[in-house]
Amino acid sequence: YCIDDNARALLVACALSNPDETPLSEAMTGRFASFIQHAWNPETKHFRNFLSFDRCWLEASGSEDSHARTMWALGECARSDLSASRRRWAAALFMEALPVSEQFKSPRAWAFALLGLDGFCAAVPPARRASADSMPERLRVLFADKLMSIFALVATDNWTWFETGLAYDNARLPQALIATGLATQTSRYVDAGIRSLRWLTALQTTPAGLFRPIGTDSFGEHQKRPHPFDQQPLEATATIAACFVAWRADARRQWIGHAERAFAWFLGDNDLSIPLVDLETGSCRDGLHPGRANENRGGESVVSYLLALGEMRQMARVSYNHTKSAIYPATELELADTPNYSSGERFVTSHVSEPASALSAPRPGPRSRAPVQAGHRAAGSQAH
Repeated sequence: YCIDDNARALLVACALSNPDETPLSEAMTGRFASFIQHAWNPETKHFRNFLSFDRCWLEASGSEDSHARTMWALGECARSDLSASRRRWAAALFMEALPVSEQFKSPRAWAFALLGLDGFCAAVPPARRASADSMPERLRVLFADKLMSIFALVATDNWTWFETGLAYDNARLPQALIATGLATQTSRYVDAGIRSLRWLTALQTTPAGLFRPIGTDSFGEHQKRPHPFDQQPLEATATIAACFVAWRADARRQWIGHAERAFAWFLGDNDLSIPLVDLETGSCRDGLHPGRANENRGGESVVSYLLALGEMRQMARVSYNHTKSAIYPATELELADTPNYSSGERFVTSHVSEPASALSAPRPGPRSRAPVQAGHRAAGSQAH
């Protein structure tokens, strides 16, 4: 067992707190939160990550990335969990876990921590934060500036990225910068996030227009075009989330298209024309090898799919109000290129002739699979 997947599962529970969703059961959401609390090591001030089958922790402290990913889940829980008591618990544990993150060296840990701070700072007013030096605000700027520093150091016209190589969960870096820029009204964060995400999405689009996530065979290579395999669900999920926040900031329809292509990857619009999601069982394959799917179906994969589905459904709700006179982002009208950083979104009023469906897959093409409808078993209790 690991805290990584329980943190991701808590994020799913938070996503299902949104309007028009069916929340997870209290027992299941409480189980994810309980695992996170049990993983907290008050002696080291770190979260432990790996728990053996016989319930023994395998280390005193987990990795920087797993600690920061757990902070992300706690920050989001503090903002959106349906239980007031669990929101208070998440905010308190977030503040306990925050100080040690100041020493982190991993760019992904900075990004995950920023995503957690986005939720925490939205949920907890400054007057209620138990921090004499305004630690959340200070670390928010620190982590964002660290990402900006490595971006300025590494990025070139041909390699518009934060590191000399690509690794996992790549899109979370621009996502964190854009979200932080929107929340703090810092246009330079948004600009860098949009620029790097635009480069990444181009790199992840095949000549045939399919989504091709950065393969694990590419990890660690120095400024080379990525290898096509192995492809993993985690990358599609991160890309969808990053495109969603980019759409809020940049007001361009292209971000919706990128998100739709990444989601279609789960359903079979990929290099192998093999669906990752099994709609009969609610499971999700672990990825694509050259010539075949990885038939292992682990917790990370199904949770990644559910997070992606939640993002797509939320995007549908934001873009299309269920009334005849809908207010939705001007992205739909192909507005001018100039972003609006002051509010994060620009809204226009438009007549809508009929209500939107809860969510279908991207428009069918020659390689498309069946759409995922609201209430389908893949998004229901069996998948959890």
